[in-house]
Amino acid sequence: METITKAAGVIQARTGGIGGGFDGYATLALIDENGYPTASTATISKADGIKWITFLTSVNSNKAKRIRKCGKGSVCLSSPKYNITLVGTLEILTDLDTKREMWYDAMGEIMSGPDDPAYCVLRFRTERYNIFFADSGKATKGNL
Repeated sequence: METITKAAGVIQARTGGIGGGFDGYATLALIDENGYPTASTATISKADGIKWITFLTSVNSNKAKRIRKCGKGSVCLSSPKYNITLVGTLEILTDLDTKREMWYDAMGEIMSGPDDPAYCVLRFRTERYNIFFADSGKATKGNL
């Protein structure tokens, strides 16, 4: 349980562009329209430990298109000190309450605001995890 709590702290430190630069990003892997895995960086909006993580994007983005076709995905956060790999499913949320709740200021550079009809929330829900911290020297795997 200590490993999961530690991983939740890493994720929380990267939410809403808090860390800036690389520290604000996670790698999001999805299945593309041809059935191949693709990976890209995405800023974490908010999270509940390792249970769920949200990302913000456009309803017409490649990420949203891929999720509509296949909702399976993976999120990875890594550094020389840790590797947190989460596997689960994604959904696209467009309701105004959720969009307002997940909005963070840096998104104003891309979207006009939480009411922007082109803006959506991607919610990733973890089903299983593989977490490694260098200071412990061992990986922890499990299902949620």
